[in-house]
Amino acid sequence: MADTTTTNLSLVKPEIGASIDSWGTKINGDLDTVDALFSASGALAVANGGTGAANASAARTALGLLIGTDVQAYDATIVVDADIGVSVQAYDATIVVDADIGVSVQAYDATIVVDADIGVSVQAYDANTTTSTNTQSLTNKTISGASNTLTVDGTDAVGFRNIPQNSKSVAYTLVLTDSGKHIFHPSADTTARTFTIPANGSVAYPIGTAITFINQNGAGVVTIAITTDTMRLSPAGTTGSRTLAANGSATCVKVTSTEWLISGSGLT
Repeated sequence: MADTTTTNLSLVKPEIGASIDSWGTKINGDLDTVDALFSASGALAVANGGTGAANASAARTALGLLIGTDVQAYDATIVVDADIGVSVQAYDATIVVDADIGVSVQAYDATIVVDADIGVSVQAYDANTTTSTNTQSLTNKTISGASNTLTVDGTDAVGFRNIPQNSKSVAYTLVLTDSGKHIFHPSADTTARTFTIPANGSVAYPIGTAITFINQNGAGVVTIAITTDTMRLSPAGTTGSRTLAANGSATCVKVTSTEWLISGSGLT
């Protein structure tokens, strides 16, 4: 039986009972072959399937797996594919990070209007809307606002082009919205009535407010009274309540915060 060789490294396997004078040479050659696989430090060379190193750190360097240079160091917070869209946000170029705030995106501000506010808490855009810095000529449009808040010059209230009527057939205490109107006592009510101007402390008509009282033909006598403020008859200057006869009209103008001046016909 002749010599044989190993399967992987082809090391000579001397024939049993033969190679009496040559087996040492054969074995020595095999040992040299095996020894050549290792470095002087005893590490199996990388080219031969080893790490070429005697410790883990040197092995990583030899294999090109240096931590922090060739491979990522272990970090429990690192996201893997299975986490994306589950525990972490998938990449989105529109997502804002801290560095964007105040630079490419607006920092949070509770007064900023979003779409949901439009038409609810803020006015939707309307080309016909006039702002305080924009003047428009209005045709067949209605200007609305709280009583005595609309002005023509920042001070004087917008007035009427007529004298609106407030017809009363009962005793009546005037209200703020009666400013600029006439209080009408119709002929259908033949009972004497009292119309009272409230004190400035309860209804603060602006100075310059004018209110007219008209007592129609055949109506009962109207007493024009005032509460704690002063009403003077023009031109006498006397104070107190005034009587307005049928077919009489009288206008009362507020001249100070607590004083009114009344004049007219059929007024005593």
